[in-house]
Amino acid sequence: MMKTISYAPDAKGLLDGVRVVDMSRLVAGNMTTHVLADYGADVIKVERPGKGDDLRNWRVEGIETFWKVYARNKRSIVLDIHQPDDRETLLRLIDSAQVLVENFVPGTMERWGLGPQDLHRRNPGLVMLRVSGWGQTGPWRLKPGFGTLVEAMSGWAFMNGHADKPPTLPPLALADMIAGLYGAAATLAALRAVERGGAGQVLDLSLFEPIHAMIGAEAAHLALTGEPTMRAGNQSSHTAPRNVYACADGAYVAMSGSMQSMAERILETIGRSDLKSDPRFVDNAARVRNRDALDTIIAAFVAERSQAENLALFEAAGVTVGPVCSVADLIDHPFVHGREALVAAPDAEMTRVPMPNVIPRFSGMPQPFRRPAPRLGEHTDEIRRELGLTEGDPR
Repeated sequence: MMKTISYAPDAKGLLDGVRVVDMSRLVAGNMTTHVLADYGADVIKVERPGKGDDLRNWRVEGIETFWKVYARNKRSIVLDIHQPDDRETLLRLIDSAQVLVENFVPGTMERWGLGPQDLHRRNPGLVMLRVSGWGQTGPWRLKPGFGTLVEAMSGWAFMNGHADKPPTLPPLALADMIAGLYGAAATLAALRAVERGGAGQVLDLSLFEPIHAMIGAEAAHLALTGEPTMRAGNQSSHTAPRNVYACADGAYVAMSGSMQSMAERILETIGRSDLKSDPRFVDNAARVRNRDALDTIIAAFVAERSQAENLALFEAAGVTVGPVCSVADLIDHPFVHGREALVAAPDAEMTRVPMPNVIPRFSGMPQPFRRPAPRLGEHTDEIRRELGLTEGDPR
């Protein structure tokens, strides 16, 4: 059974005392503040009246599933920052914060009088994370930059997919997620610098650079070969064997022989020890050149057995093999349950919401689940009271 968690509103996390004002929308900023909120920061979402964060509109069966996962542990305040009273409330909120996250088109915050110079005059130690498609500088700073464009531009889509098929975009907000993780790490580093007496920081985070960095040494490979790495499906351009193989029951296993000893172990397990001395497969470079022929041999062996039989056989031989799982497979998977990688959170609409656990596990982490994702403006009055605003004050 999936572990059902409970919420503890008064729990103190590792980042207790850090207030984050989140003015971002959609995924990247929400991913950054999702991590910070899980670690105990007081994340306050500033949302538009009647609309809220655009992530609320990503619904399944009418339910705000994305919001329920990525807005947990956060609070929501509704402000129309173009109204003088609400603008003053926002400024007081920022004055009380250590971090501000925004992802407007570069120059927007400056036009609103909320640029770094304006805010640092009021709050010198503020860490301001600025997320945009292409960065605050450069020739594309004002170009629209959703994750889809970045995934295409970064080189990722060009390398992803099969050689005889078009470049393939990821089926999830990959660029935003990676950028959000970089954003959280950078924010923590900047907070550390401020704690040690440094000035407030402005963090310029584009969606492009994090996912571009994920392709690693590809520019170095191009410099050596003169050719970009082409799509190879589930194979690898740098190691073999490595692929997804179909089993007799229609399921799949993934296998990787990225070390010489592991590649030889795979050949031994399929009863082809003779291939270890075959010039086509004698070392990794040879195997990469002849990976189609090698995969044909391995695929024929795997296709004669069910997924369970293949896993048992290869695991007994110490081969790096694993099942290809759907989300449905993972819901009841013993590994997932054993690690508590998925937990169930109580929810008024769905009864229980399966969601990823906090990552990673800290040995000294207190209860990380403090509150469910907030309703639009749920904490407006509560936050105003914390700022010392009463019914007669600006709102």
